Amino acid sequence: MRNHDLIIVGAGLAGMRAALEGVKAGIDVAIISKIHPLRSHSCAAQGGINAAINPKDSRESHTFDTVKGADYIGDEDAIQLMCQEAPEAILEMDRMGTPFSRLEGGLIAQRPFGGASFDRTCYAADRTGQVLLHTLWEQLIKAGVTVYEECSVLRLVTDVEGHVAGVVVYDIKTGEVFPARSKGILMATGGYGRVFFSNTNATTNTGDGMALALRAGAPLADMEFVQFHPTGLLTTGILVTEGARGEGGYLINVDGDRFMGKYAPKKLELASRDVVSRAEQTEIMEGRGRNGAVFLDLRHLGAEKILERLPQIRQLAIDLEGVDPIHDPLPIRPTAHYSMGGIRTDKFGASPLPGLYAAGEAACVSVHGANRLGGNSLLDAIVFGKISGQHVSQYVKQQGSQRDFPMDALVEVKGRISSLKRGQGMRAPELHTRMAQALNLHCGVFRTPEGMATMAAMIPSLRAEYARVSVQDQSDIFNVDLLRTWELGNMLDLVECIAKGALARQESRGAHSRTDFPNRDDQNWRKHSISHWDANKGEVVLSYEAIRTLGLPEYEPMVRSY
Repeated sequence: MRNHDLIIVGAGLAGMRAALEGVKAGIDVAIISKIHPLRSHSCAAQGGINAAINPKDSRESHTFDTVKGADYIGDEDAIQLMCQEAPEAILEMDRMGTPFSRLEGGLIAQRPFGGASFDRTCYAADRTGQVLLHTLWEQLIKAGVTVYEECSVLRLVTDVEGHVAGVVVYDIKTGEVFPARSKGILMATGGYGRVFFSNTNATTNTGDGMALALRAGAPLADMEFVQFHPTGLLTTGILVTEGARGEGGYLINVDGDRFMGKYAPKKLELASRDVVSRAEQTEIMEGRGRNGAVFLDLRHLGAEKILERLPQIRQLAIDLEGVDPIHDPLPIRPTAHYSMGGIRTDKFGASPLPGLYAAGEAACVSVHGANRLGGNSLLDAIVFGKISGQHVSQYVKQQGSQRDFPMDALVEVKGRISSLKRGQGMRAPELHTRMAQALNLHCGVFRTPEGMATMAAMIPSLRAEYARVSVQDQSDIFNVDLLRTWELGNMLDLVECIAKGALARQESRGAHSRTDFPNRDDQNWRKHSISHWDANKGEVVLSYEAIRTLGLPEYEPMVRSY
């Protein structure tokens, strides 16, 4: 039995930042990650991180933009906290050695991003997430934090009193399954983009932390709100940073027309992401696209600017699309990108399940509401990684001895692995593909009542098929077949949350756009959707929760236009 005061699941920005607070608090903290920490998906964030560090900008303006961007369903206390803490978070990362891009005088450079009233996005060329991740990794190594890398958590375990007691861990390197006990757990496992067929996410983004928390008794919130990024590469869905438009890139259709003036006459390409994605999808559906894509035109920026500010984007375009954006427009389309929903927490990261905290994309604090602004995800991860790390550290220090770990959880997990290896049914990838394609079709940028109902109705049959899947690889060492099969079970739970939440929400708000209810309905639907796992029924059930407001007149809902 491994024992730690605090176990953090996930080694991206939120998990690493939280771990540093655990070290500072003097507790025994360990990180468990199913990949090497430097492969965490935080490294794929390209464009930048928001903060009002310019004297002409203000925290209040950043807060207003975020409340508006969230389409008035974000929790205002958490939004205000994030934006207040943002400047210090940036300066702290700067002091740690993050190589931000600079102005000639040495100040941190900032670029415009969608939905913002000021150019407040700090960046490091088009590799911002990568440099932040490497900076925190250096600090983690310096602090000597225990890291269980290439280990996947298969079960979040609670004791007889309903308090978290630890996790069951699968060591991918050896095949060992072992218990790890702790006084508190912080989930920082990121998002679930792989539930969609077309997405910007790494293959590891399967929403494990959310699904583990759901099955352990913690509620998830706002799972129907899934962001479709406007600029995913046509062939692969890989992300093209919003920074490309922040630097002055245009969106054009097959006729060469710059079309965003029809949809967002003030902000144009820098409207909020949900607005831009719907505009692109409309152009495509009305026949002004090509092969399901419109185009990102960077040619007018010139080679020098592209090579300085967007070098990675150019290389991705050449390698994956065969297009050099210095010379030709780049084919792009809306692609599943980010989960606004997640494990429901307060503004300090605490969930209703005693001892469980969450931060980053795995959590729903909720600072992003129905639509996240570009540049706020890295900020969310670092600010609430720090805050939740501080609070969970104090929480575990107040606990007594370690709780009893129910060893039957370990036996159950080992039994499930054995049964998967003995089975003779279909393999998981086939079922995953059908599930993901259906979700793309029925719960995409525009959602019809028939499509959502079809998706929700598919869940029981998908579950029945999953009960018959088998693992062909019988080995113990790096059995990716087993890991992917287990992850598919997690994704099925999340797909049910998404489909049921979307079908129930009879309005259009942020990233949730219904053809039968095209308008926002603040009177009936300005509230959070809460997903619970009903063990008796064996399905997800919904309830609702009021949003947290500050009562300030400037945050009252108004028409959201750009």
